Amino acid sequence: MSQEILEYISRRKKEINAMIMAHFYQPPEIQDVADFVGDSLELARLAAVADADVIILCGVSFMAESAKILNPSKTVILPEPTAGCPMADMVTGAALRDKKAQFPNAVVVSYVNTSAEVKAESDVCCTSSNAIAVVNSIPNDQQILFVPDRNLGSYIARQTGRDMILWEGCCPIHDQVSREQVEEQKRAHPGVPVVVHPECPPDVTLMADAVLSTAGIIQYVGSRPEPEFIIGTEEGLLYKLQKTYPDKRFYLARSDFRCQDMKSITLPVLARSMETLEHQVEVPEDIRIKADQALQRMLAIK
Repeated sequence: MSQEILEYISRRKKEINAMIMAHFYQPPEIQDVADFVGDSLELARLAAVADADVIILCGVSFMAESAKILNPSKTVILPEPTAGCPMADMVTGAALRDKKAQFPNAVVVSYVNTSAEVKAESDVCCTSSNAIAVVNSIPNDQQILFVPDRNLGSYIARQTGRDMILWEGCCPIHDQVSREQVEEQKRAHPGVPVVVHPECPPDVTLMADAVLSTAGIIQYVGSRPEPEFIIGTEEGLLYKLQKTYPDKRFYLARSDFRCQDMKSITLPVLARSMETLEHQVEVPEDIRIKADQALQRMLAIK
């Protein structure tokens, strides 16, 4: 059956002139059929210039929304409409407007892991790949309100020396990683470098050898001579790491490092969405225009 599905996906992709984009946290079989696999920044950059008629975003809702915001003339499909992001749900446009009223002079930097409505209330977006560059682009005398991930915000503040107002949000998956769990892995694998995602809590990022985005972790592993690594991010990245570096070994910083939302798109779900062209993502134009400005400012920062 899986071979039939694979053949159908390949055939149907040509029929509708589609590009399949997937995040590193997607299941292995989805990564394998995707035309492009990347982190949030890479997906956003590609979505902005994709010339396919249909963009099929295998990820979660905010990623598909970003693709539609950046390339509104294209049909954007999120194969599983319930694939959301608990962190993104921790801030709403209304709540952000209330906070902005308290700090009217603050520059609002929103993590790309937010809804279109929140991006529309923001001055500039960032991803974990470019967050430090985005914050460094803001004049030192400007106050910064960072939403919604307090862990990423704390890491950025530490790296840039900026005093930022942090929203009390987090990724429930990364936030569960503890220093004790990492130390347990270090005892089990002495001398092995620890590389973690900046969505992890501060006491974990402080003890890591490197703190990087998913794409950054892949590059870091390739640049290092060590044959083993302790990885502090969602388990989906290990598939890409093992494919890219088959001679190296990887250990998760904790067991059950799994995002169910990221695992909700399967081959049958993808095939069904391609057959029916469901579920198409739409963003109201007034919100899209404002959100696009924040995303474009992000993409302009190198």
